[in-house]
Amino acid sequence: MNRGTRVTRMGTARLVAMLLLAACLGLPAMAGAQVAQAASAEPDQPADMLVPPTSASDFTASQLDSVLAGSWRSPANRARDVYRHPKATLQFFGVRPDRTVIEITPGGGWYAEILAPLLHDNGHYVAAEKAPTADSEARDDDSALRKKFAADALHYGNARIVQFDPKAPVFGAPASADLVLTFRNVHNWVMADTAPAMFKAFFAVLKPGGVLGVVDHRADDSASLDAVKRSGYLPTSYVVKLATEAGFTLDESSEINANPKDTKDYPKGVWTLPPTLTLGEQDRAKYLAIGESDRMTLRFVKPVVPAAASTP
Repeated sequence: MNRGTRVTRMGTARLVAMLLLAACLGLPAMAGAQVAQAASAEPDQPADMLVPPTSASDFTASQLDSVLAGSWRSPANRARDVYRHPKATLQFFGVRPDRTVIEITPGGGWYAEILAPLLHDNGHYVAAEKAPTADSEARDDDSALRKKFAADALHYGNARIVQFDPKAPVFGAPASADLVLTFRNVHNWVMADTAPAMFKAFFAVLKPGGVLGVVDHRADDSASLDAVKRSGYLPTSYVVKLATEAGFTLDESSEINANPKDTKDYPKGVWTLPPTLTLGEQDRAKYLAIGESDRMTLRFVKPVVPAAASTP
């Protein structure tokens, strides 16, 4: 076999691999054709330099890298990646660019800056906001998120915002979402006595086999709920209880967002730490050195109910 034939065949192998990856990710036919065109347009490379994508997870990782480096992300938000580990966290939850993801109470949009562009072309990003009431924080968050989306249609044009009543929440049609994600919100629902209703609504909107991803401030294992729930920290066991009572199965926990420097014994609870720094300049350097809170990272799954066996 001469060198020209060998290189041509390797170029064909690259093309086939990229087409298979597009099919694996569920990309539309046009997108698949664009992948093929891009692959065929690239100059052939020697076999030892040819490294085509090998899996959907590899493709997702590269997409996350691109989004995390995006110029649309605010510098202040980007600076918090070191505490929030967004790439590892979203990979742990199983986020892919072709999924339907509902983020619950995204606040000003820290994760929306990542998720909405990631899902823009082939998936769906839904931000579920508490319906505005006398709660000024909810109104401000809703307004900030809408302004962010309206100002940049290129990255947020396909994102949606839905509103819900936390006492009787509905996030979408039953069994319509692949993932429901929530970051540092469960403690608020526990303080408001709406947590059980929220978890039941998560279960309802997820497809069988769908994932609920939870990140929240983690209390010590020995702490009782009554002793810590006003501090912003929660016992992991209690969050697991909320999810399992709603019908979920705990699939796996991770230490991605752990912070062993967090002593969890501050005058103003978790809000003493950054980014809130409630005490202002008092011991500011001390709390900045600790960093953001120690956090649980939990992946739950909605069980797939086996089809009933047919009777002869």
